[in-house]
Amino acid sequence: MPRLPLALSRSVFLLLATLPALAHAQTLAPTPPMGWNSWDAYGFTIDEADFKANVAVLAGIKQYGWQYAVIDEGWYLENPLGADTASQKFVYDANGRLIPAINRFPDAANGAGLKPLADWVHAQGLKFGIHLVRGIPRQSVADNKPIAGSSFHAQDAADTTDVCPWNKDNYGIRDNAAGQAWYDSIIALYAGWGVDFFKVDCISDRPYKVSEIRQVAAAIKKTGRPIVLSLSPGPTALDHAAEVAQYSQMWRISDDHWDVWSHVPEEGKGEFPMGTLQAFSRLVNWRGYVRPGSWPDEDMLPIGSLTPHPGWGEPRESRLTHDEARTEFTLWAITRSPLILGANLTKLDDFTRSLITNKDVLEMNQRVTATHPIITLPPELRKVRAWISSEKAASGQAPHDPPRYLALFNLDDQPIHIQVKLSDLSAELEGVQLRDLWERKDLPPSGEVDVTLPPHASVLYLAQVKLRPMSK
Repeated sequence: MPRLPLALSRSVFLLLATLPALAHAQTLAPTPPMGWNSWDAYGFTIDEADFKANVAVLAGIKQYGWQYAVIDEGWYLENPLGADTASQKFVYDANGRLIPAINRFPDAANGAGLKPLADWVHAQGLKFGIHLVRGIPRQSVADNKPIAGSSFHAQDAADTTDVCPWNKDNYGIRDNAAGQAWYDSIIALYAGWGVDFFKVDCISDRPYKVSEIRQVAAAIKKTGRPIVLSLSPGPTALDHAAEVAQYSQMWRISDDHWDVWSHVPEEGKGEFPMGTLQAFSRLVNWRGYVRPGSWPDEDMLPIGSLTPHPGWGEPRESRLTHDEARTEFTLWAITRSPLILGANLTKLDDFTRSLITNKDVLEMNQRVTATHPIITLPPELRKVRAWISSEKAASGQAPHDPPRYLALFNLDDQPIHIQVKLSDLSAELEGVQLRDLWERKDLPPSGEVDVTLPPHASVLYLAQVKLRPMSK
């Protein structure tokens, strides 16, 4: 049998070596993760009763694709409204690992941890997630706690020169055997509870900690449990795209996104709070990295009721107008960003419910295989943005016949009238029939778009090829 050239042999070897990792990632998150996270409505304060109340609502709409229920930061605090670490009263086990505060999560008593709660979530047909800040608690280092399953102690693993700039509770982790042992110990504990999703913070930007990303990913792999890894916060640098995609399934591409249409940051002050308007260009930049198992994440959707203790600002109904909320949801959906709800689900209003239960829009997010912006638009549409996406041709279907989707967005503060031939927007739209997915109605077959969009509003169309006459 003839030998392959050496360079080609190495290429084939590297490809075969990466196939298991790629298959594993795709199995974990073959489509953009959909779910709910407690931060936007509860901040640090979510407790077992409130979490279950929200999850019960999520379970009631799981047929639309909603799957993950995630407790964000602070589940280990006895006093989540405390002003500092001491008054918040962190709870640890004998190995310095954070464990649930029993006064807020009573089912965690007697060393059960969050396993009873995870079991309950699984019984609802959903998956369970928790938030972690990277590193090791300062108190665990001060007490030099033994690291479970190893001969190391906390001081062997801690990098006391490395502290998250916006969360001083932990020290960073050294890139050594003791550091890996620390992550192995905490991930093994939490995986044993039945965790399906880890959101790990202060790791993908400010600072970017690739050594700790690798350590967390390695610890997850050792558990043998299929756990989605979500890295936060952003903006993750494009230079790190291949690396974060290798080790995680989601990574944040912006700072925390909140209920503001636009936020132009002052020089040197970062982009918090990220506005919907600014997300358009960010999603364009990351479009080439959207694929099964790897999802650039534009952050949670701050829609609906942001009460009783939102992670930023006063308790409120989302500041986004209905048009802005629909635009945000449409943009996330067509660009295939993960869809993670931030609302208090026990206080769903009819409009928010209409967004999160639109089967056609959600199926688009989950089923399309290609998505991209329309870069060149007619001059009169300079304040308009357009995205197009398409599904893969089904077996026996002509390659040009799969459904396509077209979204048009008005970025202006004034109404815009859009009247343009579909063929002038994209050759992909030649000869299609449009259906408005939000209004759930078919448009007359005119070969053009003719719509007036209010300020910050959008429209989303299903574009299907018209039925052709049968050949004789």
